[in-house]
Amino acid sequence: MDKAKKVLKDIFGYDSFRPLQESIIQSVLDKKDTLVIMPTGGGKSLCYQIPALLFEGLTIVVSPLISLMKDQTGQLRENGVGVAMLNSSLSAEQYSKNYQLVLTNKVKLLYLAPESLGKLEILGLLSKVRLDCITVDEAHCISEWGHDFRPDYRQLGALRKQYPNAVCIGLTATATPRVQDDIVTNLCLINAQRFVAGFNRENLFLRVVTKADPYGQTLDFLRRHKDEPGIIYCFSRKQVDNLYEDLSAVGISCKPYHAGLSDETRVKNQDLFTRDEVQVIIATIAFGMGINKSNVRFVLHYDLPKNLESYYQEIGRAGRDGTPAECLLLYSYADVNKINYFIEQKDNPVEKAAARQQLNAMLQYAEWNRCRRIPLITHFGEKWPEEECETCDNCTVDLAKQVDITIEAQKFLSAVKRTNEMYGVNYIVDVLTGSKSAKILDTGHHNLSVYGVGSEHPKKQWMHLAQQFIKKGLLNREEEFGGLRLTAKAMNVLFKGEKVLGLLEEKAVT
Repeated sequence: MDKAKKVLKDIFGYDSFRPLQESIIQSVLDKKDTLVIMPTGGGKSLCYQIPALLFEGLTIVVSPLISLMKDQTGQLRENGVGVAMLNSSLSAEQYSKNYQLVLTNKVKLLYLAPESLGKLEILGLLSKVRLDCITVDEAHCISEWGHDFRPDYRQLGALRKQYPNAVCIGLTATATPRVQDDIVTNLCLINAQRFVAGFNRENLFLRVVTKADPYGQTLDFLRRHKDEPGIIYCFSRKQVDNLYEDLSAVGISCKPYHAGLSDETRVKNQDLFTRDEVQVIIATIAFGMGINKSNVRFVLHYDLPKNLESYYQEIGRAGRDGTPAECLLLYSYADVNKINYFIEQKDNPVEKAAARQQLNAMLQYAEWNRCRRIPLITHFGEKWPEEECETCDNCTVDLAKQVDITIEAQKFLSAVKRTNEMYGVNYIVDVLTGSKSAKILDTGHHNLSVYGVGSEHPKKQWMHLAQQFIKKGLLNREEEFGGLRLTAKAMNVLFKGEKVLGLLEEKAVT
């Protein structure tokens, strides 16, 4: 460890290790298979990079994204470390050059895509060198129950068996206990040492609001965070492009980032953001892996993430300097339907079941009515002992501003009951507000006594109220199709005079 501390100082410029890093590095140096679950920004990379510089032989790093490989190899070269990568982004000349560097023991680390390990030339190369360490980054990709399953990762277990003298280390920022067990099994880790860092990022303020006017809400939020760097995550490339055009037109300093842009454009836009020459990056989930920027002051989710793992990883890019940062999620039922549609397209029943389970955990978080850290932290198998955190919207709500919304609750619950508990929020709101949509006319629900009884409130206000009714446990959402069902608590509101208090108007995002 004395040598490890010297490398930490001389090569990477740090005076001391972060929590868990020293124990993990010792485990790897002792050639003990190791699983590391450490939040984004916690310093996972050093846990294999330092041992790689101390081992006599080669360390391979399996990484799912070429952009991530480029970032990490670039940073290592700047520190004077012998490193190479072999992937499809290289020219034939550069590929051959890197291949020879590995063959002649000129590099300590070799970054590979998982699909490369199915190529005979790569397997032949590894057979000709001393392989001391197999590092699997984003190790959750090996599990069908992980949020980003990749079949190419499954061959890594065979590679592990082929090199029993090499230590294997799996790393990820996000893995539930079930996924952790999957990683150990599928990577064929032997007596694996597990290191799980705490998941609470106390400097992040967590907020969820109903998506009513997403562009207007985003604009208000950005004006409050004037001149502060931040990231906006969108569901699709088209949404990224549209929002980029709209925000640019009103003078917001921003750039887009998604897989549909050229490598050159993506690198340029990321560099501008990293150097604080652009305030905001508007991106799909393609952005952020390995980004080295500590002063991100906010992360705004314009659309609902597919799962808590992605959400946690993305908000983890804010506030890495330890000072306060804000995480805003705009939540709509339309987004839920969109994700459900994509889930239904999956052929693999295990993947489909996993995706549905992940979405339900995301919805539980978005609709939670107590401290938001409870569903977030416990999802990853960690106990959260506090009832309040003082850094989320639910823990800081102004109870004095709550009003009696019992009448609104009774109207909404009655509409759910009279439509036979078969429909989702949007449909119920359409019934209450007297919509003349074809679907309502076809079902005959325009003849119900509850049709149009909520016309005193606009649709977006009813959407906000509906979210509160779900959070308060008056309604359950049917998993597969999102239909609403009344709970026993709802019956007390309808028939036993139980009062419901809440916010009639949506809280401003500011």
